[in-house]
Amino acid sequence: MRGAALIRVLLAVVIVAAGVDAAHAQRCSLQDVECRFRRTEGPPPTLPSPDSGKAVGAYIVGAIVTAIIAAVIQRQLSPDQGTSGQSSPPGGQPPSAAPGAAPPAAPPSAPGPSIAALRSGCTVPPVGETRFVSNEMIMDMPADAASAIASRHPVTLVESTTLQLTGRTLSRWRIEDGTPPAAMIRTICGSEPARLVARAQVNFVYIPAQQGTVPINAEQYAPQKLELPEAHRLATGNRVPIAVIDSEVDASHPDLAGAITANFEASADAERPHPHGTGMAGAIAARRSMLGAAPGSGLLTVRAFSTRANTVEGTTFNILKGLDWAAEHGARVVNMSFAGPSDPGLRDALQKAYRKGVVLIAAAGNAGPNSPPQYPAADPNVIAVTATDANDRLFRGANRGNYIAVAAPGVDILAPAPDGTYQLTTGTSVAAAEVSGIAALLIERNPSLTPSAVRKILMDTAKDLGPKGRDRDYGAGLVNALQAVESAKPR
Repeated sequence: MRGAALIRVLLAVVIVAAGVDAAHAQRCSLQDVECRFRRTEGPPPTLPSPDSGKAVGAYIVGAIVTAIIAAVIQRQLSPDQGTSGQSSPPGGQPPSAAPGAAPPAAPPSAPGPSIAALRSGCTVPPVGETRFVSNEMIMDMPADAASAIASRHPVTLVESTTLQLTGRTLSRWRIEDGTPPAAMIRTICGSEPARLVARAQVNFVYIPAQQGTVPINAEQYAPQKLELPEAHRLATGNRVPIAVIDSEVDASHPDLAGAITANFEASADAERPHPHGTGMAGAIAARRSMLGAAPGSGLLTVRAFSTRANTVEGTTFNILKGLDWAAEHGARVVNMSFAGPSDPGLRDALQKAYRKGVVLIAAAGNAGPNSPPQYPAADPNVIAVTATDANDRLFRGANRGNYIAVAAPGVDILAPAPDGTYQLTTGTSVAAAEVSGIAALLIERNPSLTPSAVRKILMDTAKDLGPKGRDRDYGAGLVNALQAVESAKPR
């Protein structure tokens, strides 16, 4: 095809050049003066050109003849060439690529799976996003459609659940042939009607927003920083349900005796009590040798995070199940001390919980000052909490951003640990847990408070840190439990 195109161009150049020379020679024979001036610098004198129309005609005839001859040559060189300008080998099969070569890209206008994947409700992670289960996907479909999907695609249904919060039936699928989840989503959404697959996405992975833990038995400084002892004279969060979506909590810890009113295992994996979940529960409701932010509250513990290869991870599917269970069991506050990518499924559920009156609080994240926003903290329906140290300095590993609402102590915080022990923990996780407890104090004081009212009180009564006014580092500043509780008094 390239050879034919080259011959075609060369022939056109030769014919046009010949036509130009012929016309030029004819004009020079009649107008010697003009030709002489063309060989020197400067314009020729104005002379009448009786044969100028013939020259123009020669150009037109030359162009037409060039096009005809080129078309004939092209047809002789490529007799099987179609109108698309691309030749095919015998049998209509596309030419095979060299071993190891990348397949040719499809024309931008050609329909394909990538266009089908953009159907409303079907989403794939942005380029570079890798925080998801490598062989799983989540779909929203009728229960009777599962067998049809499984028969047409290399996927296996693992589990299904109907979320009362969003009214959706979500199913978790395992991809059996090694196809990346994003490619499988494009394939299924491009071939299955919306009545069978309303939504599809990857199963994102979240991690606790905790820097580390050190077993120790030391004095607490956070209660004094937050003015909790004074605030507890007015409210302790008595009987306010707080959901803690996290790893396994040691319910037998002495500082959590009587604090847990219900528990939900969103993950089917057998787990031992974990420092993160136990620490967050203690930061909220510790009531014996430690002072939690809301010692009178009742915890709804949700184990949505599992230990894998010395890490703790929670998936979209398990977090959604836990959030749905918490909302159905009357949680007024939900603590989410974890961080990860933006997630359309979680975003939908958070919006429904917010509209239902649930106060949503999350850790800002520990990815550092140059990190993009972390979720769920960056969701507009969530109160994002960052961490400070004993000197009100910002935790250096904390995320920054306009989504930060308030700050709370989060560096070297004493908290319960499994097996009746204690730990020092650092990160925005524990700061978020403290604020979740303080939110419960406000709700006990005034049960009619909406999530937006709780956010406003926490921000309006915070101690300003950093630049004057709200900023990307501290948000509105360090939470003050006493002033917040006083401001929550019913009119």
